[in-house]
This record gives sequence, C-alpha cells and structure tokens, in this order.
Amino acid sequence: MTDKILTEVEDGIGWLIFNNPEKHNAISLDMAMRAAEVVSEFTDNDDIRVIVLKGAGGKAFVSGADISEFEKRRSNADAASEYERTSTGMFENLRECPKPTIAMIEGYCMGGGVAIACACDIRICAPDAVFAIPAARLGIGYRANFTRWVLETVGAQMTMEILYTARRYSAEEAVRMGLAARVVEKDELEGYVRDYALGITGNAPLSVRAAKGMVREVLKSPGEWDREICNELVRACSDSEDFKEGRTAFMEKRPPEFKGS
Repeated sequence: MTDKILTEVEDGIGWLIFNNPEKHNAISLDMAMRAAEVVSEFTDNDDIRVIVLKGAGGKAFVSGADISEFEKRRSNADAASEYERTSTGMFENLRECPKPTIAMIEGYCMGGGVAIACACDIRICAPDAVFAIPAARLGIGYRANFTRWVLETVGAQMTMEILYTARRYSAEEAVRMGLAARVVEKDELEGYVRDYALGITGNAPLSVRAAKGMVREVLKSPGEWDREICNELVRACSDSEDFKEGRTAFMEKRPPEFKGS
C-alpha cells in the first residue's frame, strides 16, 4: 500500500489520484502496482460507472516514471524488462477497463504519463498542460504498447514526430493533433470534468460499454473484427431492462433511470 495513490468514489465516479506532487507525480513502482489494483477495484465495483484519473497538486498529471528508481531498478536490459513486467499491470488494466475512462490533465504530462493519458478514452486538459515523450533524451525505448496507444490517438506521423524530437507540446497543440479532446480553464477544469463524467453516468451503462467495445473492434482492419463480440455487445443492449426503461421513459416524457442490467 502507498499513500501516493488516493481514491475517491462519489456519484458513480471513481477518482484515481496520483499523489506525488513533490516529484510532479512521477510514478514509482509501488505507485504503479497500487494503481493497477485500484483500476481493478473500480472495474469490479458496479456503483462506479466512470473512472477519472488526475494528478495531485495542480502542477502535473504524471511526469513519467520516477527516474530516481532507474539506477536500482532499470540499470540494464534485464532489470528494465523486470521493471516493465511489474509496472505493466497499471497500464494494461486501464487500457482493458470496459468502463469509460477520462484523464484530467493539468501541467506536466510526460513519458509514461502520455501513455496513461492515451490508455484513457478521453483527455481533457487545462491551458497549462504540457505533453512530451522524452525517451530519446534519456536513451530509452518507448514500449510497444505505449507506442500503439499514442499511434491510435494521433496517427503514425505525429507519433514519430513526438518520439523523434522529444519536444514539448502545449495544450492547444495537443487538441489540434487529437492528443486532447478540449481545453478548459484551470479553475473550471475539475468541475467541468465532474459534470462531464456525471453526464455519462446518466446514460445506459450497457450502451456505453457497447460503444467502447465497438470502437475498439472497428479500429482494427475490417477483416480482423470479431463479429461475435460486436453482435453480442448489441444483443446485450437489446435484451436489457435498461432498453425497456429507455423506451418507457421516452414515451412517458421523463428522464430514464438506468440500472446497468
């Protein structure tokens, strides 16, 4: 356990907070292991419909891995491989989570922080957000899964530019390249993200889950789509009590009350 990963659950939203502000929320191995557990807990909690990630302190989302651990834990290829094996659960659990995930980004979003952000479904940032992957300035290779998530977010050419140049990108540049969905004034950001997430929690959970699963499938080449998964996502919605509730609420001109079943 570590006090550098905090959690809050309220109104159907699970908040995962990176709490290492003195290091711009750089992630230690202990933090990565605890974050993986939290994402799994949130995924299994039926009361949580949306997961939001943010950094504590207002100056950084995640500034990457805690480089102070590199000498001990990543000093050579074998050590780096073990480090990646241990830390990968955080990234994979987030990426594979069937629930909507949102990254709320203030300040620095660097290296592995960009991978975390791109593993989320949606990224909303403050004007002071700064994005970069400085791997080429540290002499390290960016992991294949990280690279894939960035590529899916911004395309091949921009991914290569980001990795080749190791340059920093502003919030406005991030929006233009598709790295972020929108920029919101810093003093309004958390309230905006909360309302944004609440809007999602009010929708039918099975429909939202189907949307996420469907997007993942159609990102593949058409010949690689798992048609059975696609069909099952649609069938689950059509056979649900929420579908009946949605129809009834529409006819009765009232807001629906979805249960996720």
